Amino acid sequence: MSTVLYSLRHVVHRKMRSWLTIVSVLVGIAAIFTLLSFGIGIQAYVEQIAEDAGADKLFVMAKGIGAPGTDGNFFVSESDVDFIRKVNGVKEASGIYIKAGEIEFKKQKKQNFVLGLDMSKQQFVEGALLVEIEKGRSLKKTDLDKIVLGYNYQIEDKIFSRGLDIGDKITINGKPMAIVGFFKEVGNPSDDANIYVNYKTIDALFPGSTFGYAVVQADKGVAADELALRIQDKLRRFKNQEEGKEDFFVQTFADILATFGTVIVVINGVLVLIALISVAVASVNIMNTMYTAVLERTKEIGVMKAIGAQNHSILSIFVIEAGLLSSIGGVLGVVFGFIFASIGGAIAAASGFSSLQPAFPAVLVIGCILFSFILGVVAGLLPARQAAKLNAVDALRYE
Repeated sequence: MSTVLYSLRHVVHRKMRSWLTIVSVLVGIAAIFTLLSFGIGIQAYVEQIAEDAGADKLFVMAKGIGAPGTDGNFFVSESDVDFIRKVNGVKEASGIYIKAGEIEFKKQKKQNFVLGLDMSKQQFVEGALLVEIEKGRSLKKTDLDKIVLGYNYQIEDKIFSRGLDIGDKITINGKPMAIVGFFKEVGNPSDDANIYVNYKTIDALFPGSTFGYAVVQADKGVAADELALRIQDKLRRFKNQEEGKEDFFVQTFADILATFGTVIVVINGVLVLIALISVAVASVNIMNTMYTAVLERTKEIGVMKAIGAQNHSILSIFVIEAGLLSSIGGVLGVVFGFIFASIGGAIAAASGFSSLQPAFPAVLVIGCILFSFILGVVAGLLPARQAAKLNAVDALRYE
């Protein structure tokens, strides 16, 4: 305990040098904490989506350029969906229309996606698309000229200058449509700006349209990945296409999430590596500070050795001092990292990316502080060994 207090006293005594060293650690730890908190938060969001949607969902999509529905040469036909329903292991399948439409409200015009849904399969379709009514009601299969809008249409200056409400009317491709409901926030601006109609309305807005993609649910006890291969094989034969030259592909929900998760891991990995540069600079600063401390206290070290201090005691003093400096920087780095991440999450939410939120598990907090302490100990080890090896007589003569 006396060794710790002795080291702490020297840290406090050299305020400016200690503070500069602490700041260098603070910057690196704050950067790592902020980036990892977002990575953990996004991973939690992905896991929540997987839990909400279930592992039994698949998507059959046309191969093309851009988002489904943006190129009329690539589509999933009604006969494709009818065939998929008959594949062994398929519980349910439904085609989704997706078209780019011009929407207008009080002379303000926007271009957003219009999705046509089979409302005779409402629960299945809405569950697969991860949408849920927040206000108003869902569409009925008999509705005509009725729409449900994504969350962002309710917010002032998000899509239109005025937030919309139940009963308001907008035009899509020049045709008036009455709003009957709004979906809850999905968490990204694109999905939260979608317009949803039933099959009857999509036929009126976009005559002769074809499906952009199809959603499929596996039967109970049927593995989604095995069903995906079965659908791929049987639909290829049905369409009389060569293997590897299909005009469609089948993905499980787990595949999509895994791809998304991999991208996030790679991005976070790169960002953390960049942040580690700050940590490397901090370790050099700690080492430099401790070498300077050894030089300044050479006579002091000589006196301690002359009165019987052992090498390991001298080593402990400087290692603990380096650890204290780095730990203080680590604690402050966590505090500032929490503030930066919270501000970043608030900005992301205000921009429509509510899915991009940080998480602060205890393991992250403890891990960052422990990492900073280890960083200080390792960086201070060489200067501490130099101090411990000083000869008492030479140290006492040092000027």
